[in-house]
Amino acid sequence: MAQTTKDLTGQVGSFYSLTPERVLDAVARVGQEPTGLCFALNSLENRVYEVELEDRQRVVAKFYRPGRWSRDTILDEHRVLRAIADAEIPTCPPLALPSGSTLEQTPEGIHVALFPRLVGRGVDELAGDDYHRLGQLIGRIHVVTAQLGLRHRPEISPATYGAQCLAIVLEQGRLTGALRPRYEQAAQQLIELAQARWRDVATFVVHGDCHRGNLLAGRDGWFFLDFDDCAVGPAVQDLWLLLPARVADCWPEVEALLAGYEQFRTFPRESLGLIEALRGLRYLRYAAWIATRWDDPAFGRAFPDFGSERYWQQQVADLHEQIAQLTAEPR
Repeated sequence: MAQTTKDLTGQVGSFYSLTPERVLDAVARVGQEPTGLCFALNSLENRVYEVELEDRQRVVAKFYRPGRWSRDTILDEHRVLRAIADAEIPTCPPLALPSGSTLEQTPEGIHVALFPRLVGRGVDELAGDDYHRLGQLIGRIHVVTAQLGLRHRPEISPATYGAQCLAIVLEQGRLTGALRPRYEQAAQQLIELAQARWRDVATFVVHGDCHRGNLLAGRDGWFFLDFDDCAVGPAVQDLWLLLPARVADCWPEVEALLAGYEQFRTFPRESLGLIEALRGLRYLRYAAWIATRWDDPAFGRAFPDFGSERYWQQQVADLHEQIAQLTAEPR
């Protein structure tokens, strides 16, 4: 059943005003027994808290942003994580709750899931051997996800990350004056260049946001966190965000990633030509993401320059840089 505006407004207000007390109450309502220890973890898109249970086990409670994903879409994320874990690949699948599901709702209708707390360290830099091992990990993940016929996850394409995001920016991005037509023209040109490269592109379920910030080194090796953005897209989407520079400037790292990947799955090397298109589309998507979240107080604090003339000037410059890259590169 579709949500009414009133329903969603109530959920959003409750989401913004989550407190440790309400988090603990939500954890208790899904059938767990918290001790009272609760603290927030870094997350802008969702609200994430570490909670201690009566048995001294620590769990991570993830409260999904209202209005973004449907229940079916979130459960598809959980299916991806469960399938990866079942293949004995290090990951962090959600915990089964007493109800038998991995997803419940607060009284206000906010979706919540519990995950095991993992111990590991974040990654500041990657070395040559790291790229090879990560290529192996991504290849193993893709062997699993390429077989999943999920029906509810979004797709990554020039239409979704390009045209749809441009429409959002023009409507909600506070983009006015002479910069508006300049931004729109540059974005349209980039989308057209991306579309020209998006022919016969093989796609399947990928992580979608596979960068170092979502990577953790633990006792079981590398593993990726946060499959919240998993989507149907090309394999290269899960490789390029790990690279330290453009492909031409970091070929040893590219080769190390691909060598590891191809131990488990053939990589379509022609899809390397999509990377600069994906980079440009990510600029559009990022701006649209901030624009649609601007009523969230956390976003104003995190992106104080958003909507300013300087912000949009830089965006226009970045888009033109990508256009130059795509125009100069062979398809």
